[in-house]
Amino acid sequence: MATKSKDRENDELISTLVPTKRRKNANRDTTNSDVCFVGKPLSATEASDRWPHRYQSKSKVKREEVAGSKEEGSKSEDKEVLQARCHYTQAMIDGSIYNLNDDAYVQAEDGKPDYIARIIELFEGIDRELYFTAQWFYRAEDTVIKDHAELIDKRRVFLSDVKDENPLNCIVSKVKIALVSPNVDLVTKEKTIPPCDLYYDMKYSLSYLTFANIVIDNLGQSKTENDKSSISSDTKSNRPIGDAIVAIEESKKSEMTLLDLYSGCGAMSTGLSIGAVISGVKLLPLINTISLYLAIKRWAVDINPHACESLRLNHAKTEEDDDGDEGSMVPDVDFEVQNLLAVCYGDPNKIKKPGLYFKVRWKGYGSSEDTWEPIEGLSQCKEKLKEFVTKGYKSKILPLPGDVDFICGGPPCQGVSGFNRFRNQEAPLDDVKNRQLLVFMDIIEHLKPRYVLMENVVDILKFAGGFLGRYAIGRLVSMNYQARLGMMAAGSYGLPQFRMREIHVGSVIDEHCMLQEALCLENAISDLPPVTNDESEDVRNYGTTARTEFQRYIRLKRNDMVSCMADIQSVPQTSMLYDHRPLKLSKDDLDRVCLIPKKKGANFRDLPGVLVGPDNKVEWDPSMERVMLPSGKPLVPEYAMSFVQRRGISTKPFGRLWWDEIVPTVVTRAEPHKKTLLHPLQDRVLTIRENARLQGFPDCYQLSGPVKERYIQVGNAVAFPVALALGYAFGLACQGLSNDQPVTTVPLKFPNCLARSSLAQT
Repeated sequence: MATKSKDRENDELISTLVPTKRRKNANRDTTNSDVCFVGKPLSATEASDRWPHRYQSKSKVKREEVAGSKEEGSKSEDKEVLQARCHYTQAMIDGSIYNLNDDAYVQAEDGKPDYIARIIELFEGIDRELYFTAQWFYRAEDTVIKDHAELIDKRRVFLSDVKDENPLNCIVSKVKIALVSPNVDLVTKEKTIPPCDLYYDMKYSLSYLTFANIVIDNLGQSKTENDKSSISSDTKSNRPIGDAIVAIEESKKSEMTLLDLYSGCGAMSTGLSIGAVISGVKLLPLINTISLYLAIKRWAVDINPHACESLRLNHAKTEEDDDGDEGSMVPDVDFEVQNLLAVCYGDPNKIKKPGLYFKVRWKGYGSSEDTWEPIEGLSQCKEKLKEFVTKGYKSKILPLPGDVDFICGGPPCQGVSGFNRFRNQEAPLDDVKNRQLLVFMDIIEHLKPRYVLMENVVDILKFAGGFLGRYAIGRLVSMNYQARLGMMAAGSYGLPQFRMREIHVGSVIDEHCMLQEALCLENAISDLPPVTNDESEDVRNYGTTARTEFQRYIRLKRNDMVSCMADIQSVPQTSMLYDHRPLKLSKDDLDRVCLIPKKKGANFRDLPGVLVGPDNKVEWDPSMERVMLPSGKPLVPEYAMSFVQRRGISTKPFGRLWWDEIVPTVVTRAEPHKKTLLHPLQDRVLTIRENARLQGFPDCYQLSGPVKERYIQVGNAVAFPVALALGYAFGLACQGLSNDQPVTTVPLKFPNCLARSSLAQT
């Protein structure tokens, strides 16, 4: 029931992003208007062949039974389909002749700009009234972009698949709308737009919140009548922008480059790469340990050094620049620069003096003595600076426009968090905590990749009417990218976790597929050896055998897995268990946890001294004194009794998970004070590895940093199989192998698809 409630909630969330469906146009005053059809009507045979639904033997049919007549995005309703006496190809309105497929302004409600439509049918109804069928164009403000329409050229409109009948006298005037080639350089596009009132190069799908290229045939005609609302997989439509344009045949190359922004420990880029490999495309998220203060790697970016070290640990292809003699020291007071290793703008020495710094390897010293030096102090090292820049340019330490095929990332938007009491509802982008979204889009605009994938928390669609989500899709469309907005749930891709993620440009599961048996906590972690609250080992033997199919495949050694890194398989791997240790609880918290019963649904309410009233609120038991811990602190803390807006209705504090459950979301903090995080049978919170499994990380994926940092890396990650599914869909699309459907079936079962042998099965 909880899952159904969540599904309903997410459906409602998406519906809030869809603009209100336009009302039927009211008839204008026709007292002095000249409205009529011109010429002879079409023959009955031709008319019934072209519009058979207008010539039914019965006067009423269900709209959804008529192909192409149902308004996109509307619910199934019983509606009459207007029946026709005859059809025409021309009409005269106020002295002007209108032909089929002409574009026109159509009268809107008072105070609103006239609608824009293409006339695709002219007919006289059996009621003797004159009608036309409109195929509607959308202005940017009529789409999901809404309040960010200023990002889009005012002359640019989007053709939709929404069609309906209207009285002929609703037409106001003609409008000249030109079709221009999609995905061309913005400057070039301006030169190619012919004289016109408006122009279009994309269609807009209301149902899937999608902007997709209009495929133009060899005759220069757009193919829109029977197109599905889908991101185009035509290779011409997927060309990069501006200087990054390459030949069409290159769009099907089998090796592509990836830049992972805000990469964390690398779940998104690694999952994408494995999915792409399975589809037949080698996606290279190359890592380079000549890194910057902001941890810019080739090409993965994150500000957290522990997350970057985790990423490096799991990608063996690195470029170590280590020419120095480790450990040798020169007692001379004069230091000579041997090499420049990295560059950053920031404050790497934490002395509150931000600027341009270079990481220096000193002659005669090892890597442990490397330092960050300001550029002002390197004025005597012009040759070394030139050498560093030249080497960096040739080795592409940082990508240049045209170097990157694919950019993915999840720019942090902490300003939308419900925990932020000072959220800026009126101007979210003025909040410095949301500014990384602008940075992400600016990088896309600069590097001009061929493909973009942005993920984020669903709050980005809830906060301020979806302001930030609308901005993101508006920026993409303004840069001539096809774009889609949607949500994906980790549980739909083979994990015992209901974790929703907002996705810009992605794919969703096919609702007609047969559902697999849902995974639960027992399927995922029951094979892991028991550990205590005091466990401190980072690496250990399993000491147990896999009990389920999920466990057997999640335990795969690295050299038995599909991999995006060719040299990883050359490294011998042993079956070791990494990161299976919990956050060590305080003595007081451990005492509390030990008293939580080992049963389903157990939590702090089971502790002595707590009663639950008929309204599901907790209260103190008046018949007994408050129980105290050996430390003198209360067994049941006040925050547990008042949690959730001080109403005392939460069951989460010190909650124990159970084997047949799924977790709502893997979180970044492992404290059990306000979350259900306790192991079903052991007196501790879930370990780092247990959390990692719930996110889909293979056991061979090793994490780096303090325990709390590793929990953060796992909690912030994109669920591994979600990234894998997106990578697979991307790989098909860039090879021109995807179909025109708005949803994609991913024929992969996670984690079975991680095995190298699974390549032969797909």
